[in-house]
Amino acid sequence: MTQTTQPRLVIRNPQALTISSYTAMFFLGVSGALVGTAARNIGLTASQIGLLIAMQNIGFMISVSLSGALADRMPKPRLLVAGSLVLAFSLFAFFGTGLFWLNMLIIFLIGAGIGVYEGVTDAMLFDLHQQRVSYHINVNHFFVTVGSIVVAIYLIFLQDEWRIASIQAGMAVLGLSIVFWLARMQSKHRATGSYLDALRLLSRERVVISLFVAAILVVGLEAGSMGLLTTYLMDLRGFTQVTSKVGLVVFGLGIAAGRLVVGSLTRREYIRKVLLWLFVLAALAFTLLYFVNLGTLTYLAIFLSGAAISAILPLMITFAGLLYAQISGTVVGTIKIAIPLGGILIPAMLAFLAGMVSFQQSLIVFPLVALAGFLVLWVGLQSVQMEA
Repeated sequence: MTQTTQPRLVIRNPQALTISSYTAMFFLGVSGALVGTAARNIGLTASQIGLLIAMQNIGFMISVSLSGALADRMPKPRLLVAGSLVLAFSLFAFFGTGLFWLNMLIIFLIGAGIGVYEGVTDAMLFDLHQQRVSYHINVNHFFVTVGSIVVAIYLIFLQDEWRIASIQAGMAVLGLSIVFWLARMQSKHRATGSYLDALRLLSRERVVISLFVAAILVVGLEAGSMGLLTTYLMDLRGFTQVTSKVGLVVFGLGIAAGRLVVGSLTRREYIRKVLLWLFVLAALAFTLLYFVNLGTLTYLAIFLSGAAISAILPLMITFAGLLYAQISGTVVGTIKIAIPLGGILIPAMLAFLAGMVSFQQSLIVFPLVALAGFLVLWVGLQSVQMEA
């Protein structure tokens, strides 16, 4: 008598897997913004905040590069299970104790967990969506913005009970790990060489170097504006505490809208041209925002600035993944190391320049960085054409 095996519950539907990717990126946004949004409620000093953010970025950089490479060689849902478990238990443990050194380790693990999400989900979307991958990667990163906004608003209501948000996020991520455990998908591409061979290849590619430098610049533009926008509006344009924060929300809405609209309209053969035009638009928008007093129309310049830079990173990720399809996870993970670097280098440049000249004069960094991004991509991608 033949014994039949009952089929296990598995998830193969591309739409369900896509939604799970979006959800992971939402919680990347939540977890990545947790320290900054909860810092005042926790009672952290400025130096402690800096140390925690630094440790989170170190964990992220290590994880995103390794998980991206592993995504070319292992089942992507299994990697996402591991990342989800690390992130979930780190969220449960974060500041459950007052031992700062222990929380330094925990925030490192939070960075590692979100690094897996960042390194693997885009690579998974390359396998799931061959035709509209640019749109889906833009939407994927749209959910990062949504997550960071939601956690900021949620903590306004929770105040001293901020730990509730951390535990709830951990429970949701733990549930997401079950979804990834049940997920099954076929990789369209599987790397054949070693990770070191792939790195050696990529390190010699002018395209990859250009995309990496441009990623540092565009992430720096976003991080710099998020950090300085309210101060600029209050000190130089006479905005109030409330209206300056509205400006920050408008900037986030510009990023969100840009990722949806530009991502849905950009065809793969036009990605290079769109990237160049977006950097030009960003230079113009930041010049308008920081050097022309527009009164209430400043909100329009803020929105345009956010929209201009919004789709640049997702489109560069799409471009790299399509160009190096056989090692898409490795190349995407390598470029994404630029994310924390950009968040450190460009704001540091602004701080250094502001110490030498006036605050207003230091803001010239924004349009200049946008123009530098245009030049880097114009030179680096000049001979590259993407097929339709």
